[in-house]
Amino acid sequence: MVHAVAAPPLVEPAIHELYSPGRIFTWPELQSMAYDGILLPLYGKSYAAPGIAVTARLRARAAALTVPDKIRTKVVAGRLTAAWIYGCAQPPEQMSLLVDAKHRISSLRSTKGCSLHEVRLGQLDVVSLGGMLVSSPLRTAADIALHVESDRALPALKHLLDRKDLGIRLRLLTLAVEAAPRVPHKKRALATLAQLAPPAGTS
Repeated sequence: MVHAVAAPPLVEPAIHELYSPGRIFTWPELQSMAYDGILLPLYGKSYAAPGIAVTARLRARAAALTVPDKIRTKVVAGRLTAAWIYGCAQPPEQMSLLVDAKHRISSLRSTKGCSLHEVRLGQLDVVSLGGMLVSSPLRTAADIALHVESDRALPALKHLLDRKDLGIRLRLLTLAVEAAPRVPHKKRALATLAQLAPPAGTS
């Protein structure tokens, strides 16, 4: 008597959210697939599969892959880099990384493709996304107002404020900038924020 053997179930190939050079594909292979429209460029040498939602977590994962492992826990993606991670700015040409004053920034100077900024960070200033530390939405907006030229800051700030899920309100942001201790460009930052206020008489 012959017993029928059930065929093994078909297994669909796994579709990864993020592709980068490594065990599965080489850098030239990824470039070729992007050229053919099979993958979509995300950031650096990272690509996303078509149809995959590009979220803040996914952008943070792509950003994390550009930062050397040995310093990843010591730096925080901030300013316009963080705004990009939140989906509120264009991909940065150069990663903007914040370094808490308790770490020696001199030990990180060899990091390529990044600009390092020594700052003081509180517990509420940092969130973890996709394996990368990122400045919180409010800290991101305050830093952009204070440290980015107005013409580049305004579009990002407008997008950050328009994103209700990020929980930033213009009054709260203004208070955060006013409370910044002895930083240069505070007057310019407040003038930038004033441009975002709705016209008088509107709700």
